[in-house]
Amino acid sequence: MSRMSRRTLLRSMAVGGAALSVPGLLTACSTSSGDSDVSNAGKKLAPWPTYKPATGPKPDLAPTDAGVQAGYTAYPSDLVKSVARTPGDGSTVKVMSVSFGTPPKPASANRFWAAVEKALGVKIEYTIVSQADYQKKMATVMAGDADSLPDIINLFSGFVLPREAEFVQRRAEDLTPFLSGDAIDAYPNLANIPTHAWQDMGRIGGRIHGIPLERPLPGSTLWLNQGMFTDAGMTEGWTADDFAAVAKQATSGRTYALGAAQGSLFGNAVHSAAHNAPQEWAVTKDGTFLPGCADERYKAAIAFQAQLRKNGSYHPDATSISQIDLTTLYYNGTVGSMQDGFGAYLPKYQEAPDGMTPAAALPYSVGGEPGGIVAARRSFGYTVLKKAKKERIELLLRILDYLAAPFGSEEWELVHYGVEGTHFTRAADGSPKPTKLGEVENNTNLPLKYLAEGPQVLFVPGMPDAVRALHAWQEKVVPRANRNASFGLQSRTKNAQGTTLKALLDDTVTGIVAGRLALSEWDAVVKRWRQRGGDRMAEEFAQDHAANT
Repeated sequence: MSRMSRRTLLRSMAVGGAALSVPGLLTACSTSSGDSDVSNAGKKLAPWPTYKPATGPKPDLAPTDAGVQAGYTAYPSDLVKSVARTPGDGSTVKVMSVSFGTPPKPASANRFWAAVEKALGVKIEYTIVSQADYQKKMATVMAGDADSLPDIINLFSGFVLPREAEFVQRRAEDLTPFLSGDAIDAYPNLANIPTHAWQDMGRIGGRIHGIPLERPLPGSTLWLNQGMFTDAGMTEGWTADDFAAVAKQATSGRTYALGAAQGSLFGNAVHSAAHNAPQEWAVTKDGTFLPGCADERYKAAIAFQAQLRKNGSYHPDATSISQIDLTTLYYNGTVGSMQDGFGAYLPKYQEAPDGMTPAAALPYSVGGEPGGIVAARRSFGYTVLKKAKKERIELLLRILDYLAAPFGSEEWELVHYGVEGTHFTRAADGSPKPTKLGEVENNTNLPLKYLAEGPQVLFVPGMPDAVRALHAWQEKVVPRANRNASFGLQSRTKNAQGTTLKALLDDTVTGIVAGRLALSEWDAVVKRWRQRGGDRMAEEFAQDHAANT
């Protein structure tokens, strides 16, 4: 494994949200002897924070209300100041978050850490948890006593944590009085977080308990080696048959068109969306929730993937290869594509070897119907605060407000790149260019961006054509984004059994595509899933949806 390939994966996951999330089984956390009512049904719902967009550099490519992101073809030359005063009081703040980087140098020897502490006006004690250890660590934290909790905790959305909502309701501060409605005006950068991120984070028991990490609308994306697919006959407006033919043509010898990582179900998210199957849950006009696994289009997508594998188009280690190793194979040309989060565009473009052009695939059509894309949860996790006195909560919110500074601000630059002349220099176009020190002292290794962050924009330093291509792609596919209707809603059954029930379906998909199980097994597995809790989830989501509507 090269150093570059490992860094590529870590940055890919960190920026875009891991398309690959493999929840392991956890024992239920015993935060108390009984379950609390986290449903929003029958509750008075706290108003969402009033959205007030921040003023800053105008984008070169305009965003849309439908979800196309703002694009910047060049780094802003005049940065704005988004925070009026130092937020802290010199006290020590304990924080905890997931990490996709390597452990940072200790605070005493880390100039990036020191610069952020100075700007925030606090000392930061950081518990950094690798993705591999996150579930185990959170199980310990959630089962521990309230006094031992960090002040600020990131709850990463890549895993299903048993009874997570109950833990938050009991142990985290109810932020409704501080953030609901116009109360958020005290924190302008938090007010700049769009409403869709708060909605996809969701309420718990009608109340607002966290701050979301906003993410783009496109979710899991098929990233192509554009030259390889074009040479094999790819054209815009391709059909499922065209896709299969191109994949077969691009596969030869030890080169495979399709790469997939362990746990990604052979890239099932991308293919089920192209078949316009619901992404986990759909909701009808009358509020009934329908499981995607019971939709014939989902079953058709599994059958299509099984045929792709039978044709030899997938890398033979698709059920066992790690995302890190798959990334290496993508860059060296062994595989011509891989599923990853949309936000992975930044390392894809920045670290692709000379002569290779990454590209987000347009979905193929099925049966004459244009294909869809995966709509991401617009909140890549959320941040909660340990219960404390009003003054302490306000201090912690001021810190998060600073970290949530928008792109094009002095604060954003510090938190993302460090100190000019120390951690970065300016490239010819004015964009920050990391120094050798900046490659090890940064907010991937000290992952402040998982505590709070401003809205995401499209920007690739020094690559304006990449930004234009990504913006144009979004304009084409965003109208066909396929959203999981359960985002932001509560289900007691999912909180308790979601991981186990998901594993039942996922294992069956992998078995069918790999050829170990017959497609005819699918209906019986779906029936078992429904009986064991799927139908209860549907009822609970419907109740919560009705309450939120």
